Amino acid sequence: MPSTAPLSSLLHSGEHLPADGALATELESRGCNLDDPLWSAKVLLEQPHLIKDVHRDYFAAGARIATTASYQATPQGFAQRGMGEQESLELVALSVRLANEARREHLSANPDAGPLLVAGSVGPYGAYLADGSEYRGDYVLTPDEFRKFHRPRIAALVEAGADFLACETLPSYAEAKALLALTQEYDVESWFSFSLRDGAHISDGTPLAAVAELFDEQPQVAAVGVNCVPLHLVTPALTALRGATDKPLVAYPNSGETYDAGTKTWSPATPSGSAAGEGNPATLAEGTATWQALGARIIGGCCRTTPGDIAAVQRLLSPTR
Repeated sequence: MPSTAPLSSLLHSGEHLPADGALATELESRGCNLDDPLWSAKVLLEQPHLIKDVHRDYFAAGARIATTASYQATPQGFAQRGMGEQESLELVALSVRLANEARREHLSANPDAGPLLVAGSVGPYGAYLADGSEYRGDYVLTPDEFRKFHRPRIAALVEAGADFLACETLPSYAEAKALLALTQEYDVESWFSFSLRDGAHISDGTPLAAVAELFDEQPQVAAVGVNCVPLHLVTPALTALRGATDKPLVAYPNSGETYDAGTKTWSPATPSGSAAGEGNPATLAEGTATWQALGARIIGGCCRTTPGDIAAVQRLLSPTR
């Protein structure tokens, strides 16, 4: 394990950390067209200063963690734009530098903001496919193929100085095992968060209890949880995880809107207490107290969430010192 493990150190000290929210949503609000297989990684090529602006806005809202714009930034993806591996990995490193610059600028203006961390985003193989399969987990690769796909990006994120890795929106137990091996190979701290089939299973059908057991004895895994999931699935998922591990949990669901991976469109939110289920939260803030009580020590937002959502979460999080 690295001699410096800032995430686990903060969690062990009793901190509850607000993470950031959606990057793509904020980039689109700034006029970026993300209808592209590279998604937000496209902006690394075209307007990287906008990514730094978004990181800075989330820090200003109270986020303690900035997640890099590397979710879909892979050599394989950039190769479709005619780019070589080295040029691609320089863009991955740029995603870390942009978050680091935003952190330095925020701390310069707000020296009492507290420790701020940069999470190197590692999206699943399904994100590279850009066909919604990160919500199905129906792709099959060998362990060696998974490691070959993920290793260059992980190496670039670590070399560029990410504080830890966010292995996120993972739909596949086999892929999670391969990523765990790589975090051990590079001796880097991480969190692992999963997309869901339902409140008890990740997208490929593996029970959440089995997922928790995979990481329970792994000291370099600081937290395990869910992301890019509907609000109403967070509570049952965290309940399932808490029943199988004492590790800190992480949750950063989507807004209350519902995503259709086939049409790549969003439908309106279902109001709290309606047909989606009595007492279901309609916003991140509505769910925060419940998720915190279940052991979520890191709470943020994924698709369609905003700095306003993170500010509301930050006001509600309380330490457990």
